[in-house]
Amino acid sequence: MIPQKTIEELINKHSILEKDLSSGKIDKKFFAEKSKEYSDLNEIVKDAKKYISFEKEKLELEKILNDKTIDDELKKMAEIELNDLKEQFKKNEKKLKLFLLPKDEADKKNAIIEIRAGTGGLEASLFAGDLFKMYEKVSNKKKWSLEMISISKSEAGGLKEVIASIKGTNIYSTLKYESGVHRVQRVPDTETQGRVHTSAATVAVLPEAEEIDLKINEADLRIDVFRAGGPGGQSVNTTDSAVRITHIPTGLSVSQQDEKSQHKNKSKGMKILRSRLYELERSRIEKERSKDRKSKIGTGDRSERIRTYNFPQGRVTDHRINLTLHKLEEFLEGEAFDEMIESLTLQAQEESLSNL
Repeated sequence: MIPQKTIEELINKHSILEKDLSSGKIDKKFFAEKSKEYSDLNEIVKDAKKYISFEKEKLELEKILNDKTIDDELKKMAEIELNDLKEQFKKNEKKLKLFLLPKDEADKKNAIIEIRAGTGGLEASLFAGDLFKMYEKVSNKKKWSLEMISISKSEAGGLKEVIASIKGTNIYSTLKYESGVHRVQRVPDTETQGRVHTSAATVAVLPEAEEIDLKINEADLRIDVFRAGGPGGQSVNTTDSAVRITHIPTGLSVSQQDEKSQHKNKSKGMKILRSRLYELERSRIEKERSKDRKSKIGTGDRSERIRTYNFPQGRVTDHRINLTLHKLEEFLEGEAFDEMIESLTLQAQEESLSNL
């Protein structure tokens, strides 16, 4: 049971916000924040009020059932109503528990996605390219904005590595479960005997950190500049525009050379570094909080195998929740992507509820 005081506080908070927002006296700089808070509470306040009134309604129906002067037909109706009330109570309780779960502030953030070819040579780079196309299609369908930060292509036309920024609404909350090892089983174009090969690519999804989220001391950075190199050792340009930024305390290093301007490369490099440092700190805090439990969904560990894309059987399987969709083509087109994400989110919520 959720303490009645906790539910009453939710209802009172909703009422106070409603009065404040209609008064027109809220400072403009807080208006958007208060409006969002009110909107969130608005979705749950009816359930909260029903939850509070449950005991009173239950008691009234039980009185009817225990009253010997009332006929059987009325008692039967009261019994049906009581069962419905109990069922509704369970649903409301679950909704309220989910609402009261600690919010991950990063869920609202934009994301930086990093995809790298893993084991499997050129076939792995082709698969990394397929994964990137899939996220591009998902972004287009959801009207998200995808901006390339850096890209390195393979000889086969695939991707050795690609880093991109995705902007929109609640990006990180949608994509955070994509971090890990993605495995593909298919017959490569180069295979002459029709044998199925297994290759892999790693995906890392980081919440995009703003300067306000993380202050980096300039003294902790070592910045090296060098001449950008292209395929086969060719020079991309004749100036030292490429930048390598190393965060000395953690040893994290980012190289950026896609832009001809040193300033732009440094700016892009800092964006990646800031997000990696932010995620490092988030992971440390999460580990401290969850020392005694291990989530099935995982924590975005890049070494964890999370999903298999099996082309001969036309299926995609997420190993964390044992979900198989026989819609591989649709999934890669971004069509069945939401179905997988919704299942992962639901499982994560169930885990969080069981740990309350």
